[in-house]
Amino acid sequence: MFKQFSIQAPSAVIETELQHKIDNKTKPLGALGDLESIAFQLGKIQQTLIPNVSKPKMIVFAADHGVVAQGISLFPQEVTPQMVMNFLMGGAAVSVFCAQHNVPLRVVDVGVNAQLNEHPLLGIRKVAFSSKDFSQQAAMTSHELEKAIQAGVDEANLAIDDGVNLLMFGEMGIGNTCVSSCMMTALIGVSAIDCAGRGTGLDSAGVSHKAQVIEQSLTRAEQVTGQKRSAWSAQTLAEQVGGFEILAMAGAMLQSAQRQTAFVVDGFICSVALLFAQKIAPHVRDYAIFAHQSNEKAHKLLLDHLQAEPILSLDLRLGEGSGAILAYPLIQSACLFLKNMASFESAGVSGSEQ
Repeated sequence: MFKQFSIQAPSAVIETELQHKIDNKTKPLGALGDLESIAFQLGKIQQTLIPNVSKPKMIVFAADHGVVAQGISLFPQEVTPQMVMNFLMGGAAVSVFCAQHNVPLRVVDVGVNAQLNEHPLLGIRKVAFSSKDFSQQAAMTSHELEKAIQAGVDEANLAIDDGVNLLMFGEMGIGNTCVSSCMMTALIGVSAIDCAGRGTGLDSAGVSHKAQVIEQSLTRAEQVTGQKRSAWSAQTLAEQVGGFEILAMAGAMLQSAQRQTAFVVDGFICSVALLFAQKIAPHVRDYAIFAHQSNEKAHKLLLDHLQAEPILSLDLRLGEGSGAILAYPLIQSACLFLKNMASFESAGVSGSEQ
């Protein structure tokens, strides 16, 4: 079994002071809307009245998926290593936005089906050259699952040990919307057709085929395990229908929360990683800031299930951490108003008498 986590909810001790500080800034109560919620959450996580996200880091986990053999993606598997190189060379959207906001980018190979050359921005934590085709057999062994989770744990530790105070996660892996939809179907009990989306651009027939592959894969796994999907443990679910980069993200989220460090959840695939992480340790959710609602059709359903209020809704469907990095300046602003904005008292402004 993979590493055990013992994640506690952030202490409520500071809540009254935090809310008082937010409410006494020179503005009407609640006038900064969601920024106030983000400031409150970060202050509570960091147990301070001056939360700080001045040292962020973006980690993109990459892996391939055997289920691509079933024709569930518009793009061939070779695109995964090609896009990893694009990230490293600065040509991907997440690379451009990270450069814009001076956020360090690290790409971690946990299962790309190619031998990648060394690069200063690349972390090699390869579990295997792709997961297995889970429509035919289990996606991975228990040892591979353990290695995937540990890859994320190690990456989170590496960043936090270096002083990082906000982690952002992204992913790359052709076929991973199918894997995520399959995991979501098993985790919350919705139908495959409600979870299967267009991914990189499938037409209606392609989406229907993807849903069929998901349902067949889950039925196969139920027969092999002798359990209904609703009864699966986190370990069984991951071994049967998981993806290495999704599990690595989950491991990184769990370790971030274990170390009381906030992290930013990107889009649909990243949200599924959190859903899986929450099955292992429910309080991991308390450390998550949700960047955006993506165009992937199941994402709103999943956000509602998680009771999440994302910062942005830009109709994105790119993945790779693009929404997380776009939300970063607003997370910065939440910290800055709490730190630098005048209070009614300090500015000599009359406050509300209510």
